[in-house]
Amino acid sequence: MRKYLIPLIPLLLAACTEKGFESHVWLTDPGLEVLFQEQEKITFSKTEYQGPVIEINPEMQYQEMDGFGFTLTQGTAKHLLGMSESARKELLQELFGDDENSIRINYLRLSIAASDLNETVFSYHDLEEGEEDPELEKFDLGPDREDVIPVLKEIMAINPDIKLMGSPWSPPAWMKDNKDTRGGKLLPENYDAYALYFVKYIQQMAEEDFIIDAVTVQNEPLHPGNNPSLLMLPEEQRDFIKYHLGPKFEEFGIKTKIIIYDHNADRPDYPISILDDPEAKKYIDGSAFHLYGGKIEALSEVHRAHPDKNLYFTEQWIGSPGDLAGDLVWHTKNLIIGASRNWAKTVLEWNLSSAPDLRPFTDRGGCSLCLGAVTIKISQVFRNPAYYIIAHASKFVDAGSLRIESNEPEGLSNVAFQRPDGKIVLIVLNDSKAAKEFAVKIGDKLGIYTMNHGAVATFVLSI
Repeated sequence: MRKYLIPLIPLLLAACTEKGFESHVWLTDPGLEVLFQEQEKITFSKTEYQGPVIEINPEMQYQEMDGFGFTLTQGTAKHLLGMSESARKELLQELFGDDENSIRINYLRLSIAASDLNETVFSYHDLEEGEEDPELEKFDLGPDREDVIPVLKEIMAINPDIKLMGSPWSPPAWMKDNKDTRGGKLLPENYDAYALYFVKYIQQMAEEDFIIDAVTVQNEPLHPGNNPSLLMLPEEQRDFIKYHLGPKFEEFGIKTKIIIYDHNADRPDYPISILDDPEAKKYIDGSAFHLYGGKIEALSEVHRAHPDKNLYFTEQWIGSPGDLAGDLVWHTKNLIIGASRNWAKTVLEWNLSSAPDLRPFTDRGGCSLCLGAVTIKISQVFRNPAYYIIAHASKFVDAGSLRIESNEPEGLSNVAFQRPDGKIVLIVLNDSKAAKEFAVKIGDKLGIYTMNHGAVATFVLSI
């Protein structure tokens, strides 16, 4: 169990002031071919320093973190099941374990039925033409029982505390106006049936011993060109939650969080407009974002409008073949640091694994270039940029950690957290054009470090 008591901040700072302390450092530096490797510890002590200083203030606290991770797609499950049992066990331990050799992923997003990284498109309630089942008695997790669920059980055996989020790419085709898996709209007369669909999903997952912590109402509701997909305008999502999904969760005693939007940062008005309706808002935990459009600072715009609601970052892909130097800088700056500094409780990349040929993906709109965190070739594993990007946070920032205040000197993007066990985690990116020496300061102690441009370091301070 990863649960600790948060110590009193003044006592920590007093201890820091009385004596020096050390910080572990983990570095990724593509220019030096250093890939998430532990470096020599740095010592913090009272000293004079004239260069740039990152000052950490644990007394200024922001959101509580839920975790860092990926999406577990059917494709990922099939890649893993294609490995030898021993190779799969070793990889899952590396990804989800809690030992010194693990990157300790603690949050997973799941597709509710098929995503575009499935072999074929399906829902959990596909009916023949003319067939009726208004109570969804034929609802079944179906194909997921063959791959996603067995793999998820192996993951949960390693980390039973991992949090799960479910996201649908499309309702069953019979519920839509175009009767197709791609695009179209959810028919208003089927709103109640679709709300029951979510309830059935959560209930059947619970029967498999999976607690779904949260669901998003629709993946990318303004992108009907994917397969599967659905166009769901903000007023439609508002009414679906207000009159159907929220009341249905209440009726069945469902405690799973309802999260809205789940799309790009160029439309903060979408979640704000829904949250502006108090009858819809009362059922909603927060809003989710991707960053294929817009700027990450839009999350703070939603926070300012509705500071009582949470924010999540749920998806960002890296295109094959990947570019570690470029991807590391952009994703660390915008997601690990940027999303966290703009109130996100999660940062999730898309997706956990890929095959050398990048299959499976659906026809008529599936992602044919999506590169996973790892590439699995039979029982060989190749670690890709997203692996290192997420590892710099997931290995050290436990669920329940609090984001805390830190300033950002020019060229030194960073974010700081205090873990439940009291340790401070600082993630720093040198996004300047040259190597930089700088100091990290907490209390009256400083530790001095030098990073090349384009490098990322995680500092774990045991003060």
